Amino acid sequence: MVFFEHHGVEKRESFHTSRLSNFTFPLHFHHAYELIIVNEGELYVTIDQKEYVLHKQDAAIVFNNQMHEFQTMTNSDISIAIFSPEIIGHFFLNYKGYIPENNVIHLDELPNLTKLDSIYRQKGFLYNLCGTLVENTTFIPVEHSTKTKVLHKILLYVDKHYHEECTLKVIAKQLQYDYAYLSKLFVQMTKMTFTEYLNHYRTSQACYLLKNSEHSISEIASLCGYTNLRSFNRNFRMITNDSPRSYREFHRDEGDVGIGDGHRFDSKP
Repeated sequence: MVFFEHHGVEKRESFHTSRLSNFTFPLHFHHAYELIIVNEGELYVTIDQKEYVLHKQDAAIVFNNQMHEFQTMTNSDISIAIFSPEIIGHFFLNYKGYIPENNVIHLDELPNLTKLDSIYRQKGFLYNLCGTLVENTTFIPVEHSTKTKVLHKILLYVDKHYHEECTLKVIAKQLQYDYAYLSKLFVQMTKMTFTEYLNHYRTSQACYLLKNSEHSISEIASLCGYTNLRSFNRNFRMITNDSPRSYREFHRDEGDVGIGDGHRFDSKP
């Protein structure tokens, strides 16, 4: 799955699902809607800087272009559906330009997303969730502040260039903004420095490749933007409390993708 802005526009009425254990993912946004359902455990979710703690049978409905991140606290089993606005076209048109004041609803029972094997079942399920959301919260106009737009541009740049030279100074030059301003803005809106975010993001990509590819560890380090294998190993261990080799060996036989242990970031699905 792809988590950033280009997802959800590759075709009309797209609907993609995953089931993940002990999963965490960094701040991101995309054109698609995202549904996060907690099957077991607990998940910490931030949507547009608003914080939620989700428990079993809680679901977060993230509107398109809302910035969000989530992390496992101790353990979690979650289902995720990423779907294009077109699949709920009537709802999307009615609430375009608005976002829910509360993105979280509680489900009467846990759905099996794999059984939504037709566009009709998918639409029926999603429209039912939209109805529940409308009944349980109010909607407020989207505020496209200058700071939010700038942060969007920074995150998109990282998504496209994390595998090469990717510094905030380079981004400032590309976006034609003052470096000091971007540095302060990034910390203010993400509660971490750009370098910390980049290291976590690159590690998330490395985790995915370690589990899902046959590339060597040195090749993965290079693919994730590291020119020095020692730096890659050091950052990977600092973030995951594990070495790349041990992570690969442990997760190769596992059905989940995730750093776990309460770390902020994890594998890109």
